[in-house]
Amino acid sequence: MKMMFKETMDNHRIVVIGSLNTDLITRTSRVPAAGETLISKSFDTGSGGKGANQAVACARLSTQKFVGPQNVCVYMVGAVGDDTFGHELVEGLQNNYIDITGVTAKEGEKTGVAVIIVEEQTGENRILMSPNTNFSLKPEDFTTLSDLGKDFTPTRLPSLIVLQLEIPLDTTLQILKVASEHGIDVVLNPAPAQVLPKEAYAAVNHLIVNESEAAIITNTADKNPDWSKWGEHFDRIVSLGVKNVVITLGAEGVIYLETRQKKLWRFEAEKVNVVDTTAAGDTFVGAYAVAVTTFAKGGGDFAAAVRWANTAAAKTVERSGAQGAIPWLDEVPAYWEEGGESSVSFDEWRRR
Repeated sequence: MKMMFKETMDNHRIVVIGSLNTDLITRTSRVPAAGETLISKSFDTGSGGKGANQAVACARLSTQKFVGPQNVCVYMVGAVGDDTFGHELVEGLQNNYIDITGVTAKEGEKTGVAVIIVEEQTGENRILMSPNTNFSLKPEDFTTLSDLGKDFTPTRLPSLIVLQLEIPLDTTLQILKVASEHGIDVVLNPAPAQVLPKEAYAAVNHLIVNESEAAIITNTADKNPDWSKWGEHFDRIVSLGVKNVVITLGAEGVIYLETRQKKLWRFEAEKVNVVDTTAAGDTFVGAYAVAVTTFAKGGGDFAAAVRWANTAAAKTVERSGAQGAIPWLDEVPAYWEEGGESSVSFDEWRRR
């Protein structure tokens, strides 16, 4: 049974623009060496793509399972092929209460595919993506507000736009331009990582990266900098000019920088049994987007949004798969504004 999308005047509106892929998932005891053949433990298919995963995370983490949308409406904008994979992806979005009017089925083209190898002993994954229709999204497709959603106008804006880099970079830059022109807040998760023009960050309110992505987008010489100590890598990421910067460190937790007030928070990773890390980052982004839209908007506690997203992502790694592993709102401890962690100034962190 399809779950219906319904919006009311009171809803917050999150628009996720990005990729939709079918995941081909192989689980193995270890990754084979060059030229080596191994017998895998299992094989599955699933719905994925960083854009679609983050849209599902936004929808589920603002919705109690089997209850339906509460105060957040999630719109997905992207492209699939007019094929079996594409039809299944769109149906999966509908089943998670997501508006799919912005998803185009391209006749004669193939839906994006991601080949994922999961190493069972660690839960770590390696992903090879074929973009296919995801790369059919062009800058000229995003010149007006209505290109973000047919119902959007200057008096009826999205609350937040969520972007990644699994569609052409020129297209992402054009979307950032439209968002900036209309004063729409943007969460950017620059993955797969690449260097962006410095001026692009002027339109970004929230930047979420992992360690390797942070090093790449800042063109840091040391690709594995020590995030427990201040250094060139911190200076470079602060210099991008984004007010809220989140750096996820996997098993080492999360760092949050508020660059205007020059404050830093460090959150430890949740203690969980790691099964599969595939959708952890996308869950974090979706949870953070929901939190800053509904709880922290208007001067709220973004550090608490980071803490809550960290908790949601920890729930995801305890399960196998991508979208199917993402928890619903009632499966994650309630969001709260106050926490035990305190911030330190940039100067204090430098001295450590």
